[in-house]
Amino acid sequence: MKRTSTLLIAVLAAFALPVLAQTNTPNIDQRQANQQKRIDQGVKSGELTGKEAARLEKGQQRIQKMEDKAKADGKVTPKERARIEKAQNKESRKIANQKHDRQHDRNHDGKMDRPATK
Repeated sequence: MKRTSTLLIAVLAAFALPVLAQTNTPNIDQRQANQQKRIDQGVKSGELTGKEAARLEKGQQRIQKMEDKAKADGKVTPKERARIEKAQNKESRKIANQKHDRQHDRNHDGKMDRPATK
């Protein structure tokens, strides 16, 4: 009996591991976390206004939905991964552009600071 249950566990584990590997997306998850940190840092430093940060957060949520949808069937295909990575690349460029434009929120009130007039 003990030998049969051990064999059964081994067979189940053999089938479960490929399924876990197919839906495991550590690179996508890590990149999402890094991009979220970049947004948070931009808000903290005043490089991003409240509206810019909200727009970027919405983009991050859209990518998360794409990932969740890809995982829903139990397998993330190479085509789905490529689509998610392309969306992450696009969102990364948006973050960089928004952080380096001339809009600032130095007083952290959530609004764009007006440029100084001469």
